[in-house]
Amino acid sequence: MIEFDHVHKRFGDRVVIDDLSLRIEDGEFFVLVGPSGSGKSTLLRTVNRLVPVDAGAVRVDGEDIATLDVETLRRGIGYAIQSVGLFPHRTVAENIATVPRLLHWPEADIRARVDELLALLRLDEPGIAARYPETLSGGQQQRVGVARALAARPRIVLMDEPFGALDPLTRESLQVSLKTIQRDMGTTILFVTHDMDEAFGLGDRVGLMLDGGLAQVGTPLQLLHDPVDERVRDFVGGARARLRELAVRTVGQSMRRGERAEGEPVDADASLQDALGAMLTQRRDRLPVFQDGQPVGAIALVDLVARDA
Repeated sequence: MIEFDHVHKRFGDRVVIDDLSLRIEDGEFFVLVGPSGSGKSTLLRTVNRLVPVDAGAVRVDGEDIATLDVETLRRGIGYAIQSVGLFPHRTVAENIATVPRLLHWPEADIRARVDELLALLRLDEPGIAARYPETLSGGQQQRVGVARALAARPRIVLMDEPFGALDPLTRESLQVSLKTIQRDMGTTILFVTHDMDEAFGLGDRVGLMLDGGLAQVGTPLQLLHDPVDERVRDFVGGARARLRELAVRTVGQSMRRGERAEGEPVDADASLQDALGAMLTQRRDRLPVFQDGQPVGAIALVDLVARDA
């Protein structure tokens, strides 16, 4: 659990974080989203004490981090950033093993963990573990950075715009991998982005930061359906918010259970946006829905535009 208790931070005359309080629960994927300069990256960096707070407190599992040894604190928190920061003189395997070695894991456990993460993050190209960062693509480097952040099985991982420089296909693939790993491991992730689609696609809850404070905190659907003011309404998409909702809701939430349809099926876990794309591709207004390879219902075009879909 991460708790921000009336946190203040200023740089010179500029207030960056203004009396902010927030609680992030164990196992939650929490996303901070907002424009540049809103304070979201600064807030994230207070958790591992890369940025000291001027007032208030940051607590991890109930302990004020200001009272903890900083090296011990950081070794227990995974950290991934956009610029990756891989050690150029170390191989992929050595980069991933950095924190487990600092924690004196047995070598056999380190090798097993490296292999596990290479597989989970689809770094399965032959010989990639022995390669150096300069020989990797940008997407591969970012995957190694994520693997390094997860290597010691930290209960908390901080991620500061980790996918911001990637092409859309690579970015989407990494988002899917990260969400799956987070769900399986039960890791608490605090993720910073300026991309609202990324925030809604990843976050269990989303906090919209504006001018050093939290304008609204809630699930993606809460922000889309019930923005607290016009600033939030405009940021989540205004009149286009309904299109974003298609990417948040799943087919399984809106399908007609037990009904049948013709055509190539869509998965129950797919988004309504994916279902719309499949309908347009197949030129159909109704498709079958499968789950675990078995038919479970149908989804119709009208279900995508219904207000309570």
